[in-house]
Amino acid sequence: MASIRLILRTTQADQSGHSPLYIRLIKDRRTKFISAGVKLKENEWDGAKQKVKKNHPNSARMNASLSQKIADAEGQIADMERKIKTVSINKLKEAIKGKEVPNFFEYAYSRCEKIKGSVSFGTYKNYKIYTKKFETYIGTKDVYFDDMTVSVLKDYMAHMGNVLKNGATTQRYSIMILAIMFKEAMKEDIIPEYMYPFNKLTLKKDSQKRVFLNKDQIEALTKLELKEGKKADLWRDLFLFSIYAGGLRFSDVIELQYSNYNQEEQRIKKVIRKTGRLHQFKIGKVAIDILNKYSKADAQPDDYIFPIITDKKIYNKNEEARFVVSSKENHSANFQLNRMGKVLKLAFPLSFHLSRHSFATNALNNGMRIEHVSKLMDHTDISTTQIYAKIISEELDKAVDNYIY
Repeated sequence: MASIRLILRTTQADQSGHSPLYIRLIKDRRTKFISAGVKLKENEWDGAKQKVKKNHPNSARMNASLSQKIADAEGQIADMERKIKTVSINKLKEAIKGKEVPNFFEYAYSRCEKIKGSVSFGTYKNYKIYTKKFETYIGTKDVYFDDMTVSVLKDYMAHMGNVLKNGATTQRYSIMILAIMFKEAMKEDIIPEYMYPFNKLTLKKDSQKRVFLNKDQIEALTKLELKEGKKADLWRDLFLFSIYAGGLRFSDVIELQYSNYNQEEQRIKKVIRKTGRLHQFKIGKVAIDILNKYSKADAQPDDYIFPIITDKKIYNKNEEARFVVSSKENHSANFQLNRMGKVLKLAFPLSFHLSRHSFATNALNNGMRIEHVSKLMDHTDISTTQIYAKIISEELDKAVDNYIY
């Protein structure tokens, strides 16, 4: 037999001190909470008598309404338990609240499909992956927005850390995806703001230091003996090209077409994949030499300069196809580069993205103005570029300390 009781959830109090009142449903030692649609201050609720205190101006009307809700809920439970002997607590909850609060997973997966065309395929895929990750933890899709309490989310974070061995950054990202779904549902007035549990969570990031190749390490990589014409040689060239071409991102390097390069002006002009902005800048001798190494005299303007994308038709079919090809080639590049890094005895794994870090830190070290570095990297906000300036300052402090002591 299921039991019900009214509970004031003081752990969900808002800034004005009002907490939501819930109908607590217990069956087979399992508990579910259903919003009663009421918010009260702690001193306005008598938990023992299950009534709103008289110090609330509308206590009589509210008590009558709550009594009716409890009576209706008890009636629903009695009817269902009479009809279905093994009725689950989730079915009882659904029967009591009707359509008041939607199913979280139904909404989340539907939302993913709605935004599919307005975000990158990578973002769409991550939304689905991290929603599925939470579903796997919960073990059922029969979860409503008001089931996702602070305690449930804290238990999920503990599971990620202790069982899945996820770091703080991964935990944070996993929770943020769920929070996005809540915010979208709130914008659509599907759920009330007080159901949002994430502002009571503390989300941390792993402390990460951006690593890069210094001038000597870049020179060592350049001189590293590799078999010409092999994939390792190709990825080394593209990595170095990125360093000497403004830290151009991986997808933009492999997508570089002949029409993007003005040979007379020695200038690249391209719409950046990540930002969608038209970006143009001049490149120097090292980058030009690498371009010339792979350039073909009979190429068409829409041909790709570097021999990575072998089937233009498949690659340009849709965003998903581009994502799959780019991810596969990026994995190949990182595998080869990491092997080179081990030969060079680098203290960190070498990956293609470090070409971007290497450009920024070396450019600043060589005296380039931070505004120019920011422009070349196509940063939206110069504060992003300032991270590299901080690295330079830390390296300088370290050099001074080593010299003095």
